[in-house]
Amino acid sequence: EIMNVIGDVSGKVAILLDDMIDTAGTLTQAAAAIKEKGATQVFAYATHPVLSGHAIERIEKSPLSKLIVTDSMPIGQDKLASGRIVVLTIAELLARAIKNIHEETSVTSLFV
Repeated sequence: EIMNVIGDVSGKVAILLDDMIDTAGTLTQAAAAIKEKGATQVFAYATHPVLSGHAIERIEKSPLSKLIVTDSMPIGQDKLASGRIVVLTIAELLARAIKNIHEETSVTSLFV
């Protein structure tokens, strides 16, 4: 696969955003391409950490400084061993969304 970086990342901290990380192939290739173009650090954020197959191995071998994900699905402690993956809870957000729906108030207000 060919990975192109558009823009100047040299000397900068790069942030990658994704909705779901399954095997982490594309994410780690993007991180490597950005790092090769001179980024000082590369962080990634994703909502759903599927992390199947060799995902953890790829992440640990990649130039990613940190991968920040939500607890939208369970993550085994074995996958967190390296300390590269940080999990943020969305429990309060989901609770507030359910409450707002039940009370027929705005869910959009939770995100703006």
